[in-house]
Amino acid sequence: MTNLLPLPSSSLPLISLFPVMYPDLSYLLHDFLGTQPDNWTAVFKTYGLVLVLAILASAVVLRSELIRRSAQGQFPPVKTKLLINQPYTTAEYVYNGIFGFIVGYKLVYALQHYALLQQDAEAVILSGAGSWTGGLLGVVLATGYYYYTDQQRKKTGISEQIADRYPQDRIGDITIIAAISGVVGAKVFDILEHLPDFFRDPLGVFFSGSGLAIYGGLIGGFAGVAFYLRAKKIPMRPFMDAVAPALMVGYAVGRLGCHFSGDGDWGLPAGPQPAWWFLPDWLWAYDYPHNVIQEGIKMEGCVSRYCHKLPEGVHPTSIYESSAALLVAGVLWLLRKRLQFIPGLLFALYLVLNGLERWSIEKIRVNERYDFAGGLTQAEIIALSLILVGLVWGAWLYYQQRPKTGSPT
Repeated sequence: MTNLLPLPSSSLPLISLFPVMYPDLSYLLHDFLGTQPDNWTAVFKTYGLVLVLAILASAVVLRSELIRRSAQGQFPPVKTKLLINQPYTTAEYVYNGIFGFIVGYKLVYALQHYALLQQDAEAVILSGAGSWTGGLLGVVLATGYYYYTDQQRKKTGISEQIADRYPQDRIGDITIIAAISGVVGAKVFDILEHLPDFFRDPLGVFFSGSGLAIYGGLIGGFAGVAFYLRAKKIPMRPFMDAVAPALMVGYAVGRLGCHFSGDGDWGLPAGPQPAWWFLPDWLWAYDYPHNVIQEGIKMEGCVSRYCHKLPEGVHPTSIYESSAALLVAGVLWLLRKRLQFIPGLLFALYLVLNGLERWSIEKIRVNERYDFAGGLTQAEIIALSLILVGLVWGAWLYYQQRPKTGSPT
C-alpha cells in the first residue's frame, strides 16, 4: 500500500498516480512541483475541482451529440426573437444586486477567515455566516456596473434579430440548470438517508458542505432540465437519448474525485488478496492515506492537515464505478445511432445499465441499510427502480413504435 507523506518529492508520481491521495490542490502541487502542502491552494478541494471537470466533460459530450441529432432533424429549429441592447429591467437590477450582495457577503468573510476556508471551504461557503460590509460593497459594485453598461446600451439603441435556436445553442443554460438542481437533489437525498442528523440540526446539515447522494443529483438534475426543455419546446425523448452517454461520462469522471479525495465513498474491508488477482495491489485493497474526511488511524510521522488512513485495506469502489461507468458510456455511444429510430430507447437502456452497475457495486460498499426494505440501501432501492422502469419503458417504446417506424437499415 502507498502511504505518501507530505514531504518534498524528487520524482513525479506518474506510475502510481491513482493510489496517491490528493485531498486538495496543494497535495497535487506538492507531488508535481515540490511545493509544501496545506498552502493557500488548499482552498481548492479535489472533489470540487473534479466535479467541475465532470460537468464540463458531460457538457462537451452532450453538445457533440446534440449537434449530430440536430443535423438529422431530430431537433427542429425554434425561431427566437433576440433584442440586442435592450435596457435592463427593474427585476434584473434587483437580481444582480442580490447576486452582488451574496458574492461580497461570502467573499469578504472567506478572506477574513482564510484559515477556516483552507480547512473546510464548503462549510465556509455554504454556511449562513458572512460580512455585511462585504455584502453592501457587492451591491454597490454590481448595480454600478450594470447601470454603466445600461447607459452604454441606450446610446447604441435597440435592434431586433430573428434567429434559429437549437438545443446545442442552449448548452450553457442547460449545464448550469443541471448543476444547480443536481446539487440540490443530491443534498435532499442525502438528508433523507440521514434524517436523525437533520432533525438534530436542520440548518447546519442542509448548509453543510458534506453529504451529496449521487442518485439524488441525477434525479434533481433531470427534473430541473426537464422543466427547462418543456419551457423552450425542445423534444424530450431525443434529448434524453443524447444526454445518456454524457451522463455516464460525467459519472465516471466524478467518481475519480471521490477516490482522489478519499471522501468516504469506499468499500468494505477487502480481506486477503486472491491468488487469481492480476491487477495492482491497490485495486484490490487500499487504505486511503490522507483522506479528506480524516477517517481511520493517525499516520506515523505525518505532519500535514490530513494525516489519517484506514486501519485496513478496503475495496476502492469509486475506481470500480468509474471504470464501469466508462464501459457503459462506451456501449451507449456505440448504440446511439442504431437505437435512434425509437426516441427514448437509448435512455431506457441507460437506466437499466446504470441501475445494474450501481446494484452490483453496492454489495461491497459501505452504506446505511434499511431494515424496512429488507436490508437494502437507498442506492439499491433506486437502482432496482431504475432497472424496472428502464425495462418496462423500453419494452413499451419498442412494441409501441417499432411497427410504425421500422428497423434501421
